[in-house]
Amino acid sequence: MLDLGISKMALIGAVALVVIGPEKLPRVARTVGALLGRAQRYVADVKSEVNRAMDLEELKKMKESVEQAGREVEQSIHKAQAEMDAQWRSTKAALQGAGHAPDAHAAGGSDEEDAWPPPQYRHPGKKWRLRRSATPQWFKARAGVRRQVQSGAARMVRYRPKKR
Repeated sequence: MLDLGISKMALIGAVALVVIGPEKLPRVARTVGALLGRAQRYVADVKSEVNRAMDLEELKKMKESVEQAGREVEQSIHKAQAEMDAQWRSTKAALQGAGHAPDAHAAGGSDEEDAWPPPQYRHPGKKWRLRRSATPQWFKARAGVRRQVQSGAARMVRYRPKKR
């Protein structure tokens, strides 16, 4: 980068004053300042784009590592489930072979209950948010129950004594 000290800046200013002249120097200085500002903004935008790209690459790597860890966990869960199912079947076969439960239907169980996966949850279909016992509108009107909120101005107009 340029190494500009105070002495060099003063020398450049003096040369510019002689070459350009005192009438045009302020306008030229504003133009140069605006161009330098644009250049600095452009450099800052490029830096921010590069930083965003680097952050995006880091996020992609992190996402891949998390996905890989998730796949490993899923595989270990499936493996453990398969081992547990195999142990369950062997234990069940051993119990049935030993005479503990000679007939699964007589013991109260069935092969359908032992099937995997368990039955899915079924919603009862009740509309628990819906109020079942609503007060009828004619009763509210007769009892004088307010059904809608009124503003203060509307209440004053409604209950103002009539002019005679």
